[in-house]
Amino acid sequence: MLHFSTIITRPKALANFLFGLAVIALFSPLLHARPPSIPLANIYHEGIRLEDYWVSEKLDGVRAYWDGKRLWSRGGHVYRAPDWFTEGFPSQPLDGELWGGRETFSALSGVVRKSQPVEAEWRNVLYKVFDLPQRDQVFEERYTHLRALVEASGSRYLSLVVQRPVRNHESLMNQLETVVAAGGEGVMLKRKASLYLGGRSDDLLKVKPYQDAEAVVVRHIPGDGKYEGMMGSLLVALPSGRQFRIGTGFSDAERADPPPAGQTITFKYHGHTSTGLPRFASYLRVREDEPK
Repeated sequence: MLHFSTIITRPKALANFLFGLAVIALFSPLLHARPPSIPLANIYHEGIRLEDYWVSEKLDGVRAYWDGKRLWSRGGHVYRAPDWFTEGFPSQPLDGELWGGRETFSALSGVVRKSQPVEAEWRNVLYKVFDLPQRDQVFEERYTHLRALVEASGSRYLSLVVQRPVRNHESLMNQLETVVAAGGEGVMLKRKASLYLGGRSDDLLKVKPYQDAEAVVVRHIPGDGKYEGMMGSLLVALPSGRQFRIGTGFSDAERADPPPAGQTITFKYHGHTSTGLPRFASYLRVREDEPK
C-alpha cells in the first residue's frame, strides 16, 4: 500500500489516486445514498375529520422519489430506469410510485430492481406522482402545481394520481369496496392543509381491508406433506425482536425459492392475538426497495 507522501511525490501514482477518487465519486451515489425523507402513512380509523382530506386509490406499486435526475427508493437505492423513461420529467423533485397496473406488484418489483434495466419491460411502467416535495406549501397548493408540471411534461410515462373530496365514513368505505373489488389494494387519505414533512403522521392515512407490517426473516422452517422438500413457513422477527411464524400467502415458486435470512418482508394480518402478535399473518412480498 502506498503512503500518502509517496503518492504526492510520484506523478503517476498521484494520477491513479485521483482517478480512483473520481470513479468513487461518480459511481457510489448510483449504488446507495441516504434515503430521501418522505411522508409515510398511518392507519385510518373512524372518527377522522374526512372533510379535511382528499382520497385517492392506494397503488400497489413501488415508492419512488424523483430528485430531478434519478429515481430513488425510500431505502436509498437508485432505480436504474432507461433514459427515455425519464425524458421530459421536471427538473424538480417529485414523489410517487412506479406502477404497472393492479395486481402486478411481483412482476413490477422484478422489473425496477434489476441493476441492468430491460427496456422492453419498462415500456409497461408508469411513474404515478401524488405529491410535490415543497415544504413551504400546503398539499392543496402543491397538488395544483403538480398537475401543471405533469401536463407540461408531455411524457407518456409520467401520470398524476387523481385526488378527490370524500364526504363521510360511509362514502369512504364504499370507495374502498369498489377499488378492492376491481383488484386494487385500498385507498389513501391526504390532509389538504398538510405540509410536506418526512415520517409517519395522520397527514397521510392508508385505508385497507387488512393491516400490514414488516418483519425480518430469521430462518426457514422445512415443509412436509404437499410442501416436503420446500419451505413450509418463515420464522420472522418484528422490530421489537418478537418472533413468530408465517406459513401462508406463498406461491409454490416462492416456497421453492423463499426470501433468505436477513431479508425484510411485508406481511398482512387482521388485528392482534391476546399476546400482542399479529393475528392470521400472511406473506405479501419482499420489501419493495430491496436491491436485486
